[in-house]
Amino acid sequence: MAKPTPKTPDEILLMREAGKSAMRVLRKAASAVTPGLTTADLDRQIGEWILEDGGTSAFLGYRGFPGNSCISVNEEVIHGIGGARRLQFGDLVKLDIGVRRKGFVGDVAMTVPCGGCSPIAQKLLDVTVQALREGLGQIRANCSTNDIGRSVQRVVEAAGFGVVREFCGHGVGRTVHEEPQVPNYFDAAHSSRLKSGLTIAVEPMVTVGSPAVKILSDGWTVVTHDRQLSAHFEHTVLVTDDGFEILTDDGLPALY
Repeated sequence: MAKPTPKTPDEILLMREAGKSAMRVLRKAASAVTPGLTTADLDRQIGEWILEDGGTSAFLGYRGFPGNSCISVNEEVIHGIGGARRLQFGDLVKLDIGVRRKGFVGDVAMTVPCGGCSPIAQKLLDVTVQALREGLGQIRANCSTNDIGRSVQRVVEAAGFGVVREFCGHGVGRTVHEEPQVPNYFDAAHSSRLKSGLTIAVEPMVTVGSPAVKILSDGWTVVTHDRQLSAHFEHTVLVTDDGFEILTDDGLPALY
């Protein structure tokens, strides 16, 4: 990947447009999660909503990905492909939306309980959101990616949950994945300083049990090795001199 490059003011405006669009679509997708709906039907609806909002899916065809969005259920952590699976009451449904508008990408994700969920599942959701907030709270010009990862890891492991290490946050801009990488744990061997103007995705991926994961035979879907529950939340943010701006904020009450 290319060296991280801060966005220009004009590029930041376009990033805001893409981010707001992604969140608008995410709201519709979250509201659509109901028992009996297949993940294929949900993915089709998401594709239609992205087009209606004036964008295109940033995921469809990316490195060969076949879906409009990533829909991952229960033990599926990320990169799930819509299919024949029917959602059931109590499922944890991870919705990851990428929207491209005017050449720039907005990337946002959340985990939605289908109708309701167990106490342990609700704790998992609460802890993952808290970890995201704590990680975001570290962001400002000249902070390091380890500042973010350390905060996420502290929250997650204090709750007795696991932090996925094989996948992480990343830069976002003209492509879905740019430098720098933004791990959800402290990594003494790798760390990057964040400059004002960089746009990054922070996205904790948290497991009830072991943090170990593997990729299924479809080449995409990432599942927990022990098949226990997982959660995933994500925002695209702009690094500023004294903090950050959530670019995937559509101006409505926060979903998480």
